Amino acid sequence: MSIIVFGSINIDLVATVHRLPVAGETLLGRNFFQVPGGKGANQAVALAKLSIPTQMVGCVGADSFGTELVNQLQASGVQTDHILVDKTVSSGVAIIAVDDAGENQIIVIPGANGRVNPEDVEERLLPLLSTATTLLLQFEIPISTVIAAAKAARQAGVTVILDPAPANTNVPAELYLSVDIITPNEIEAEQLVGFAVDGRESAEKAATVLLQRGVKCALIKLGAKGVFCATPEESFFVPAFPVETVDTVAAGDAFNGALAAALFEGLSLHQAVVWGAAAGAMAATKPGAQPSLPDRVAFDRFLKERGVGNRA
Repeated sequence: MSIIVFGSINIDLVATVHRLPVAGETLLGRNFFQVPGGKGANQAVALAKLSIPTQMVGCVGADSFGTELVNQLQASGVQTDHILVDKTVSSGVAIIAVDDAGENQIIVIPGANGRVNPEDVEERLLPLLSTATTLLLQFEIPISTVIAAAKAARQAGVTVILDPAPANTNVPAELYLSVDIITPNEIEAEQLVGFAVDGRESAEKAATVLLQRGVKCALIKLGAKGVFCATPEESFFVPAFPVETVDTVAAGDAFNGALAAALFEGLSLHQAVVWGAAAGAMAATKPGAQPSLPDRVAFDRFLKERGVGNRA
């Protein structure tokens, strides 16, 4: 059995700056580096580095970025047989600015990710569902494709975890009905429910709205404040792990990867959220996307040092 990630594969072009620019402003940056990214690929690497069998389904361009991206996924242990190379378009690119506080601004050019379509669900995702426990989805591929993938997974009895990022105000009602776990951060939750989400109380209200729309579990990620989780049967809050933040890029992807990994290993929902919070905190202590994702040895050590067990 394995976990499938169906989503985006990008190259991240990262600039570090003292502070993030305002509209119309030019700032001098400090450093520049290029790393593999994309929310889909990041989540696949997060899973593989935690020793979970992981299949990546997506698309890259027939360019040097595409070759590098697939090679990096393979080096991380991700199975890449179902990544399509599209010769008519460039690979996806994310342009990222990161400030001294670790906050970021991101512009994503979809490239090949924008070509992923419902036919890919039929031809490349469906054959994998019979041997999968979980499907991870995001919003960096067309939402029509996300809906088709979620429906296919639901019909196959595969758990669907949706990271509704980038933020989207127009999520079709039918998608919620095919989602088991939705994991927005504060900004994404606000876009989904239409009111500010900035703490535990508002997160609880947002989770209630999302449950009413048909998801089975709503996880609201509140950054350094923690995570609020609600299902029709229970709700709970998991505090954040205090760390010295360097860069929050891919912290949410680390969260989703570790959440899915814990559930794959049979841990409880509460323990899975703790795993997600721990992996997100670890990712925030290092720069870049995939390079910041923890491996299993470091992750287990982090949990042990903080008195968190590896079993429910």
